[in-house]
Amino acid sequence: MISLSWLQNLRFVLSHVNTAALLVMLLVFYLMQVYQKQRNLLAKIPPGPKPWPVVGNVGHFLIPSFIQRRFGQQRDNTNRSAMDVLTEKANIYGNIYSIFVGSQLMVVLNGYEVVKDALSNHPEVFSDRPDIPSISIMTKRKGIVFAPYGPVWRKQRKFCHATLRTFGLGKLSLEPCILQGLDTIKSQLLVLSQEGGADAGVDLAPLIRNAVSNVICSLVLGHRFHHEDREFSKLLDLMDRGLEICVNSAAVLINVFPLLYYLPFGVFKELRQVEGEITVFLKKIIVHHQITLDPAHPRDLVDMYLKEMLDQQQRGEQDSSFTADYLFYIIGDLFIAGTDTTTNSVLWILLYMVLYPDIQDRMQAEIDEVVGTQRVLSLTDKGSLPFTEATIMEVQRMTVAVPLAIPHMASETTGKLG
Repeated sequence: MISLSWLQNLRFVLSHVNTAALLVMLLVFYLMQVYQKQRNLLAKIPPGPKPWPVVGNVGHFLIPSFIQRRFGQQRDNTNRSAMDVLTEKANIYGNIYSIFVGSQLMVVLNGYEVVKDALSNHPEVFSDRPDIPSISIMTKRKGIVFAPYGPVWRKQRKFCHATLRTFGLGKLSLEPCILQGLDTIKSQLLVLSQEGGADAGVDLAPLIRNAVSNVICSLVLGHRFHHEDREFSKLLDLMDRGLEICVNSAAVLINVFPLLYYLPFGVFKELRQVEGEITVFLKKIIVHHQITLDPAHPRDLVDMYLKEMLDQQQRGEQDSSFTADYLFYIIGDLFIAGTDTTTNSVLWILLYMVLYPDIQDRMQAEIDEVVGTQRVLSLTDKGSLPFTEATIMEVQRMTVAVPLAIPHMASETTGKLG
């Protein structure tokens, strides 16, 4: 009996040892296969930093900050933006180089000539959008900005562009709304300067952001929010924070391990909270429009979209892409993309006017000569203000409102660029 029990125990131990050995062998075999595939791929793609196994070139996010400090290193995203890090690598590997986010290959294009060649000379090849887990989880690959290039995207974009033009985008009819925002900024600056004194600094970003976003609100939602509306200000803060988390935090690891998005702590939890609060705000707006909709008198883009949905239902169209769900993602795209880019452009112009007061004086002199002091600037004055227009264009040339642009994907194999 004793010997039999000993044999049974030995058999039990050996079975577990064999299982563990088999798992180790399978893991080694898998890693060798991955390594071989990556090695073959590296021989065919532009040069770049050597990727880590599994995590690619974002492995530094896995190293705790105290360990990096111990060895005299800091995370790339602590003191530098993603643009700075990528530009630095372009100085090493050239203007076309490769990095890996997990096992996903990304080819980085840096510099005017290369980017212009790709987007201007080969737009049909580089117009598609990659499936980026962190973005796809939140947008469901719907909307305008991150939706895949195809017939649905073209139809949605065409409708939105035509509708926004109807409500004044790029036309003089939008000018009163812009001037109203300008008046709000001026009045707020006067209040802040009186409260803080002549030498007190003022953060212009919130003022500019609110004014820009309210122009978008007038087009999309048909009304403006008061500059002191706390809910509206919170929405804009959430959008800024969401963009910051997605680009410059450990949340980029979601693109390697998508399940990290659901972790109940850290930036992963914060990202879900930001997304949830933005969703509540925007869906409340859609519901209000659905309740108050008058198809004969559409007030804004949301009304026009809802009207198009009703028209397609009456025509009996099946499987239409025009849905309340798709409208939600379009509104989010217009708010985030429109507010961030325009606000950054205005802030860059103001910064350069401070850095170059002589240019500011020349612009002011030209405006005073053409417009005078009895009225405000108008788009109709554009042709009479060549120096002012040239200065604005030069600032836009020297700066970038969206440094990393929107991720693009080649829809087919293409040759060398630049």
